[in-house]
Amino acid sequence: MVRIDAHSHVWTPDTMAYPLAPGWRKANMDPASFTTEELLEHMHGSNVDKTVLIQMSFYGYDNSYMLDSIRKHPGKFAGVAVIDQDTGRVDMEMRKQQGLGVTGFRIFPKNQTEDSWLSSEAMHTMFQTGAEEKLNMCCLIDAVHLVALDRMCRDFPDTPVVIDHMARIGVDGNIRETEVNQLCAMARHPHVTVKVSAFYALGKKEAPYRDLSPLIKQLYQAFGPERLMWATDCPFQAVQPHTYKASLELVERGLDFLSASDREWLLGKTAERVFFAHQKR
Repeated sequence: MVRIDAHSHVWTPDTMAYPLAPGWRKANMDPASFTTEELLEHMHGSNVDKTVLIQMSFYGYDNSYMLDSIRKHPGKFAGVAVIDQDTGRVDMEMRKQQGLGVTGFRIFPKNQTEDSWLSSEAMHTMFQTGAEEKLNMCCLIDAVHLVALDRMCRDFPDTPVVIDHMARIGVDGNIRETEVNQLCAMARHPHVTVKVSAFYALGKKEAPYRDLSPLIKQLYQAFGPERLMWATDCPFQAVQPHTYKASLELVERGLDFLSASDREWLLGKTAERVFFAHQKR
């Protein structure tokens, strides 16, 4: 079985080779270093074969470090890039990044309202291009932003959409049934998948994270295992008291409603289909 971590960030303390974006300083990098090589050590220690790299905010729209990591380690990584989602000709930039190993683009509300964050012409172009090129729209959102996303999924039914970190339900310690139901309702869109991830940040925020089991079970019942994928959100899942291994073990051993086949989907097959099957380089 191929194991894939569907969400990890990487960065390097070498800010001469890879400058930080305006507004960011080295002091913002915590931990100070989480290089591709450091990530590979965690992967090898847990028998994880591949990882989806998510562009880190320190670098803004310069995806160079992530793209260089993909190039240096053929077959190990796919990328989710960040581009200026408010600029013109985002379709050209998406196709350019696609040729470098990118299979998704991270989108988020920025400082826009929950109703308007997807309303721009550029965002509509991104969704249309995503449908045409099988490029994932990877949404870093809270449950309150799902109403607007639901509308976009109706307008662009062929666009693959990935919801990060279970829509961050439980980030304040409370897992609200209304929000869970809202996320589960997104299963009516066949091209929507959900990352079962960032356990360190949700619910009780304590290993072994069993308090998240009811939430994950409801998502499993709504989406099925073929549309759920495990991910760590490293390096934050690898900073004590949290560990990479503990994240993996919740899915491997802690969710008793999963069959062996279900675990294969969550731990690799879904991410392989969503992020690696159409990778171009």
